[in-house]
Amino acid sequence: MMFSVPQFIDVEDKIAGPLTWRQLLWMIGMGAVLLVAFNVFDGAMFIVSAIPIVLIFVAFAFYRPNGFPLVTFIFYSILFLFRPKVSVWERPVRRPTPMKTEAKETGDKQGSERKRIEREKLEELARIMDSRGKK
Repeated sequence: MMFSVPQFIDVEDKIAGPLTWRQLLWMIGMGAVLLVAFNVFDGAMFIVSAIPIVLIFVAFAFYRPNGFPLVTFIFYSILFLFRPKVSVWERPVRRPTPMKTEAKETGDKQGSERKRIEREKLEELARIMDSRGKK
């Protein structure tokens, strides 16, 4: 049984022509702000104020730095500026450890005794390893 798996699930749906919901809402917001500016300012002042308004709203609607919407990018930038900076890793400070001298002083052979492996035993282990346990 074959199932079709959707591949482009992170792409927003187009609502009005080539515009998505977010883009359409930003364009409607731009139109509302331009309408208010048109009623408040006279002709020359309206044109001077309309250019930055249009640029800002178009940037919010269409510009996506690093794949994020501009609103999200600005929000993360503000959070970065005002949050305290946290160091994730710091080099540990090494303190010299005192030597254990108790075993030498008391004459304990348990701490200072070493295990000795003889040459024949090493050759036998190497032969077993080479033959993978087969005799």
